[in-house]
Amino acid sequence: MFEATKVGRTVDKASFKTQQEALRTQLLEVQRELLQTDIPVIVLVLGVEGAGKGEVVNRLNEWLDARGVRTFAFWAETDEERQRPRYWRFWNALPPRGQWAILFGGWYQTPLEQRFQGLCNDAELDAELNRIVDFERMLINDGALVVKFWFHLSEQDQKARLDELSRDDRSRWKMLPKRGKFHQHYQKYEHIAERVIRHTDRGISPWYLIEAQDRRYRDLTVGKTLLHAIKVRLSQPPAVEPPPTPSHLELPDVSSARITLLDQLDLSKSLDRQTYKSELRALQTQLNELAWEAYNKRRSLVLVFEGADAGGKGGTIRRFTNAIDARLYRAIPIAAPTDEEKAHHYLWRFWRHIPRAGYITIYDRSWYGRVLVERVEGFATAAEWRRAYAEINQFEEQLVQSGTILLKFWLQVSREEQLRRFKDREQVPYKRFKITDEDWRNREKWPQYKAAVNEMVVRTSTDYAAWTLVEGDDKPYARIKVLRILRDTLKAALAREPDGTGSRIPCGKKMTEEEQS
Repeated sequence: MFEATKVGRTVDKASFKTQQEALRTQLLEVQRELLQTDIPVIVLVLGVEGAGKGEVVNRLNEWLDARGVRTFAFWAETDEERQRPRYWRFWNALPPRGQWAILFGGWYQTPLEQRFQGLCNDAELDAELNRIVDFERMLINDGALVVKFWFHLSEQDQKARLDELSRDDRSRWKMLPKRGKFHQHYQKYEHIAERVIRHTDRGISPWYLIEAQDRRYRDLTVGKTLLHAIKVRLSQPPAVEPPPTPSHLELPDVSSARITLLDQLDLSKSLDRQTYKSELRALQTQLNELAWEAYNKRRSLVLVFEGADAGGKGGTIRRFTNAIDARLYRAIPIAAPTDEEKAHHYLWRFWRHIPRAGYITIYDRSWYGRVLVERVEGFATAAEWRRAYAEINQFEEQLVQSGTILLKFWLQVSREEQLRRFKDREQVPYKRFKITDEDWRNREKWPQYKAAVNEMVVRTSTDYAAWTLVEGDDKPYARIKVLRILRDTLKAALAREPDGTGSRIPCGKKMTEEEQS
């Protein structure tokens, strides 16, 4: 694979100077054009030691308008990053639509280094690379342009370059955080790099292998390749992949053949007032203790509350938050996305609120809006909401694998009880803010929402993130059921160690400070 990066290509000084001026002008033109589009540009920069990756990135920032470009070097993790799932740091680095991000190493650096250090085997590396392929496909399906460069040198040229850099006291290479001495085992590192590149070299996100021996050739080739990739993307937007088959079953036209999971709920279940009060006090006391235990054990908790309009989500959330210290949690009400949120992938606004280890985030509505309201109301295309099931499952899997305790509740009420609550909200002054014209419009689409919820549960209730369906016509019953499940799940999760996957899996785990040094 790397033979083509060792043939000795060069560019003379005069040619470089001439071509650089034209290239810089064209890059600035496409950069301005990109600002008017929905295309974020993500440039990944990797390669062997001494290949001049930093020099190339500095050159790109010189050629481009730096106000629209952000550069990230994923060296030692910060405290904020260490206390969250590994991909949290990458989601925070993703650029808004129309802008650029240049990522040194990106999501490839850790698995590459850990395989080199013998912390995982080839099969485990391939598993992490599969996750990377899915991640990049998700970004590209959302409109991103992902450009990946690998800079390479022959072993002889690398040795000469590193000797040169070691003699230069101003060399940035000497000032970088210490990493594994990959150049001391050139053949091994090259072999692992080839495996990584072959596994993740896809038509929608190919690797570009750059010969780095001649600096002028290297820089011009990167600039021209990047320019061409952007021009092609601007002229030929990627086609949306249609689903191979319809996502739903074609059911017989008989009412008994069309029942859903929601139809199986016994909405007549209730709890008398005295039992409710005594159980509530006991559960809140236990949840307070468990929340502090989770804090001390550095286990984060993510709660998702979805449900029918007027289903009782807010009241149930309050019964939980009233039990725990306000310093431990953050409740996130999800409404229509802001302009900043619309400028990113739809999961971006949820990733940014993932809690630190030991803390709690409560989502009052969530990422499931993509397959519910956005699906039913037509805010998302069929291709977008259909592929969202897999994207959501992957997102939740990463949370759980990182040690996060994740619970998802759907609170369901009957149409009759919903109507009663709507009218009550209109009549009670302090409840009027809860009822909107949109709530009444959504009610008219009850059958469509019921079908969407049924498919959502079928496709996203997994062994690591199962849905709990809650009978909500009687508010005391619904609240106690949710709090009981919260107590039991927290108690069980805190009694055992995390399963050792996700942020701790080989070739994708978070490195300790000792490993990073």
